Amino acid sequence: MQGMSVTVRSADDDALDAVAGGTHDDPCAVLGRHRVIVDGRPALLIRTMQPAASDVQLVTSDRVFGMQRKRAEGLFETRVPLDGRSEEAFVYWFRVREGSTTRDVADPYRFGPILSDFDLHLFGEGTHYRAWERLGSHRMTIDGAEGVYFAVWAPNAQRVSVIGDFNRWDGRAHVMRRLVPSGVWEIFIPGVPDGACYKYEVRTPAGHLLQKADPYAVRFELPPNSASVVWTGGRYEWRDREWMRERESCGAWRERPMAVYEVHLGSWRRVPAEGNRFLTYRELADTLVPYVGEMGYTHVELMPIMEHPFAGSWGYQVIGFFAPTSRFGGPDDFRYLVDECHRHGIGVILDWVPGHFPKDRHGLAEFDGTALYEHVDPRQGEHREWGTLVFNYGRNEVRSFLLSSALFWLEEFHVDGLRVDAVASMLYLDYSRREAEWIPNRFGGREHLEAVAFLQQLNTITHGQVPGTITVAEESTAWPAVSRPVYLGGLGFSYKWNMGWMHDMLRYVQEDSVHRRWHHDKITFSMLYAFTENFILPFSHDEVVHGKRAMLDKMPGDVWQKHATLRTLYGYMYGHPGKKLMFMGSEFGQWREWNCDESLDWHLAEAPMHAGLRRWVQDLNHTYRRERSLHEIDFEDAGFRWIDCNDNENSVVSMIRRARDPRHFTVMVANFTPVPRHLYRIGVPESGLYRELLNSDAAIYGGSNVGNGGGVTAQEIPAHGFPWSLSLVVPPLGFLLLKR
Repeated sequence: MQGMSVTVRSADDDALDAVAGGTHDDPCAVLGRHRVIVDGRPALLIRTMQPAASDVQLVTSDRVFGMQRKRAEGLFETRVPLDGRSEEAFVYWFRVREGSTTRDVADPYRFGPILSDFDLHLFGEGTHYRAWERLGSHRMTIDGAEGVYFAVWAPNAQRVSVIGDFNRWDGRAHVMRRLVPSGVWEIFIPGVPDGACYKYEVRTPAGHLLQKADPYAVRFELPPNSASVVWTGGRYEWRDREWMRERESCGAWRERPMAVYEVHLGSWRRVPAEGNRFLTYRELADTLVPYVGEMGYTHVELMPIMEHPFAGSWGYQVIGFFAPTSRFGGPDDFRYLVDECHRHGIGVILDWVPGHFPKDRHGLAEFDGTALYEHVDPRQGEHREWGTLVFNYGRNEVRSFLLSSALFWLEEFHVDGLRVDAVASMLYLDYSRREAEWIPNRFGGREHLEAVAFLQQLNTITHGQVPGTITVAEESTAWPAVSRPVYLGGLGFSYKWNMGWMHDMLRYVQEDSVHRRWHHDKITFSMLYAFTENFILPFSHDEVVHGKRAMLDKMPGDVWQKHATLRTLYGYMYGHPGKKLMFMGSEFGQWREWNCDESLDWHLAEAPMHAGLRRWVQDLNHTYRRERSLHEIDFEDAGFRWIDCNDNENSVVSMIRRARDPRHFTVMVANFTPVPRHLYRIGVPESGLYRELLNSDAAIYGGSNVGNGGGVTAQEIPAHGFPWSLSLVVPPLGFLLLKR
């Protein structure tokens, strides 16, 4: 209409509104410094977003300029003549007044892109194996400004900001730069101190705001708080050079003894006098490490210590794939624990969980508002049984994330191996699913081809880049060649848990002794497949929870018989080919099922029968380490021979174990009934005196002291295909280990 004025909005106005409202996806186009012409002369237009500021000034080495508030939300700008100076030489900062305080801050938008094209290329093709060095938060100094660089992968986000206690958790203050087409966002923020808490505020494609923890964070707040924490590493001085040097040069690790003590750090031991609190990493270094060494174990395996929000998951629902849980201290405290293990000659294995992750809102689930780390289709992307999500192994960036996590623990924390949890759930598309709940692979099969390729890549790079480290598969099916090299078509793991042996043996010993003769196949069947994989024989945490009862309580009979049977079971375990693993508390006969919220019942370890059991395990470990025949040839039939596996009527088995030098051998006999066997004859390959190295029925172990007076001389009486034989007294529910 005539006489009406029309206000025409410019593109610049729209951009300022978007920045002020926190919806702009390219803050560098608006904020920071931009060359302009003012009155025909070159100048800089400088903008900053300071939502909490009442006033902002721009300060140079010789002048102070006032800044005009352009939007009520805290967007300020000013124009500064260059006066013959180059744009690069123009150094400035902001003086920000917030209430009664004033502070000087550098402009995060005066710094150019930091992440290299090569890094982005490797990350995008799934071969950036050290992505933790580029993504996450890192302290650095750029152009004289000290601060923290942040980078995160969120390709479908409209906008990503760093929020934290340094910017009042306001997503408008530090919007990140999008690096097209990688989907990575980055920003360098000067002045952020160590210990600052932060998250990423992600604006989803639908316009919703999410607050996400940093997937690459190396430290977190103490749960139930969930922020990531800025932490500068690299300060710890390692003292395990000799261990690391030997590890790297170790080529025959399969022939070394390996007796693993599996530990849940939160419940191994607590401090009742201080509110039942956890021991710290450093306290564990001073208590757990000497105990493991005294008991003769070669390795400690830690149930997941990666940061996890829900303690009831035992650590298996991980949020921080690069962060030791803050429940027990900081990253350097965990380094100290590993260091002390190495200085005491103990290797460290970590449980690692690349098979699934939890749905917690601050975690990886729908990280940028879309199924990013997981699959869109729940038939591929969800574990309904566990209430978790499955990683999308076909996505390159996800593989870079997981493979980097594996190398991170091996390199940055000197960890000696990773036990990969729930491998079976990764290998099969129909794992724990009904017929209509899974999608076949491209060939119509149930094998998860992308997961297979990922596991092969995992084992190839860990063995190749960190020599001497191991990987262990918790795999409970008949998938072939799990511990065979990738170049031969295997998955490439160093070892596989022998779940079949464990289940058979536990079913066998839980039978009443009078009925075991009818189940003799349970104790002998494992030798039909014992050398198809590099096996570890596990009695793990999974066998002492959820109504399965503690190891001692599983055994039938009265208290004496329970102890005797468990001692014999452990003896047979140490005689059977394969490396060994035992869960904490099982070594002294914990009566109760394991409870992750309570300490082990250490008072029991002082009771005579329990002390005897603990000494038995201790002597088993030390003998196992000392006798080469018990560990040198675990994965070849040359290291094993039955003497007699057919005596089901007496429920007795006998065997020989040999070292690489066949002149070194030991003889074992296990009696799984409470009846002592007198004049029990077994064949042996050579003449001479056979000394009792171990007798589980000795009084020092809580037994009845039935035995052979320390040794037996072989007689020239053929038996079991051998020219010589021994006439033994085999104790009730007893195990004998003899050496010529």
